[in-house]
Amino acid sequence: MDPAGRTPAAPPQRDIAPTGGGIRFTPSALRHLHTTLRNAKTATVNDWGAVLWYDGKIHEAIQRTDLEILDRVGGGDSFASGLIYGFLTGKTPEQAVNYGAAHGALAMTTPGDTTMATLPEVERVMRGGAARVSR
Repeated sequence: MDPAGRTPAAPPQRDIAPTGGGIRFTPSALRHLHTTLRNAKTATVNDWGAVLWYDGKIHEAIQRTDLEILDRVGGGDSFASGLIYGFLTGKTPEQAVNYGAAHGALAMTTPGDTTMATLPEVERVMRGGAARVSR
């Protein structure tokens, strides 16, 4: 824990050791891992999802198949910001990964690497609505 009592998202540097094939994490120091799941079918159609391993359990976001995208840039960053929002507002890990996946999906339906999606739009996508920003 840091001086403010927060648990770091990544293990402290002393718990990471390089190995011949990559990086080895000390399991006791690792609290969560997350990633997006992308399958690019064409330049404008992707399957999109995300998973979160948190405190020993896997949480999978709603899988969006055949998501029509305008611009892939920013999808991962928007996923991360949605996930962080979920944790900072006290949501469950399952809700947090779904905030991230929904926000990432919305970001890829707009041009550029930043999203102007609103919280109600993200929550609409979480409930199964189309991943399109409605203005």
